[in-house]
Amino acid sequence: MKGTSLTRGAGILLPVASLPSKYGIGTFGRAAYEFVDLLVDLHQKYWQVLPLGPTSYGDSPYQSFSAFAGNPYYIDLDILKEDGLLTTEEIEAFSWGDDEEDVSYGILFENRFPVLKKAFERFDTEDVSFRAFCREQENWLDGYSFYMALKTFSGNAEWTAWEPDIRDRKSKALEEYRVRLADEISFWKFCQYQFFDQWEKLRSYANNRGIRIIGDIPLYVSMDSADVWEHRELFQVDRSGKAQLVAGCPPDAFSDDGQKWGNPLYDWDKMEQEDFSWWRRRIKANAKLYDVIRFDHFIGVVRYYSVPAKDTHARNGHWRKGPGKKLTDAMAESLGESRMIVEDLGVVVPGVKRLVQRTGWPGMKILLFAFDGNADHEFLPHNYPNSNMVVYGGTHDNEPLMGFFNEKCEYELAFLYNYLNINNKEEIVDAIIRLAYGSVADVAIFQMQDLLKLGMEARTNLPATIGTNWRWRLGKKELSEERREWLRTLAIVYRR
Repeated sequence: MKGTSLTRGAGILLPVASLPSKYGIGTFGRAAYEFVDLLVDLHQKYWQVLPLGPTSYGDSPYQSFSAFAGNPYYIDLDILKEDGLLTTEEIEAFSWGDDEEDVSYGILFENRFPVLKKAFERFDTEDVSFRAFCREQENWLDGYSFYMALKTFSGNAEWTAWEPDIRDRKSKALEEYRVRLADEISFWKFCQYQFFDQWEKLRSYANNRGIRIIGDIPLYVSMDSADVWEHRELFQVDRSGKAQLVAGCPPDAFSDDGQKWGNPLYDWDKMEQEDFSWWRRRIKANAKLYDVIRFDHFIGVVRYYSVPAKDTHARNGHWRKGPGKKLTDAMAESLGESRMIVEDLGVVVPGVKRLVQRTGWPGMKILLFAFDGNADHEFLPHNYPNSNMVVYGGTHDNEPLMGFFNEKCEYELAFLYNYLNINNKEEIVDAIIRLAYGSVADVAIFQMQDLLKLGMEARTNLPATIGTNWRWRLGKKELSEERREWLRTLAIVYRR
């Protein structure tokens, strides 16, 4: 893959959390390798996994304790058993939930870390590869592990609620707690070592079989994160972590009130003074994780939406100027061999399309929203200006295609029927997949739910809601051999 464009191909969007496993959530274990094999069998070239960071309140991978760390839930327990760090009895002594098609984050939160601590007790912290990992990742690993140790010590409270001396990073308090929590800090480093070791082996397996990994990075980081606690001078917060303004988006098709995300806003002037060094480190770290980075909410680079922190909604927000090309230049210099996709969707902001064109990075088209009866719609394939783009059936924020179109009346579907040359709802999903594969877009991506023709029950995320998202799992559902052959044929016919 040379330049900024992507190799023509097709891929599947399936979060790691949604993979089958015996332990309550998808992991980097056997099922992940089997999914890579499935991608190869279907003549796919891409696997989109969404962010891999440790999840916080609300369980969203877009709200993480760190912009650099990995989610310990994805560490496969069977691999730890093979490495002699756990026994079958220790793993099976805990409950991992009874529903193989649902992630129970409450159970995971209670049980995963006690099991990982049992593995840590048997682990040799003087291991050469572990010590090398700690040295190589020192610039974020020390701060993250200290943060998680302090968070555990503080009853999992956000850092803004910690004792003032440690909240405000007083030197004496930092020294005292580093000594006091030394073993706990080492445990969190162990978790990251296992995460990255297992992930790198899985990614290498995928790459060697011709599969490239697409991973998401959110524009913003969580207030409850090591990043803000350590580097609050880079964010629009005061010493104690209070913010007058926070991130969000204006009213749109998802929400009449807009969305108040609550993330701290960046102090872009300060970041520019430091030559965007934090962003450079972040992009370099993600470029080591993924072959292709999908940059979520790219609009915010050009202009970001600022919401009063005291409000419960986002109707009173205002647009403010972002860093634009200064940031994208720094990002481009940090990508190395990885490639970038930008999520340039949502509210149309002047300058976004111009900046996307200047970077050369491919943007996105969503077929789910293309059939409103307007033949000029930019998401319809006959209007694509070139091949440098990624076409999706829908993203993780959208309904599965089957569920979305089943709720439409025949009148609303008239244009779609004509465009796709079909006659009924049962034909829609396959016709849209064929449309995407046959388009000029370099890459076509579909959610696994769409390939399985699942309905609303399989939705991954409903924006502006909390409590029921990020829970769907694949379970034992599989593609029939007939459907596999159909997808293989599409990939061959359309040079995917």
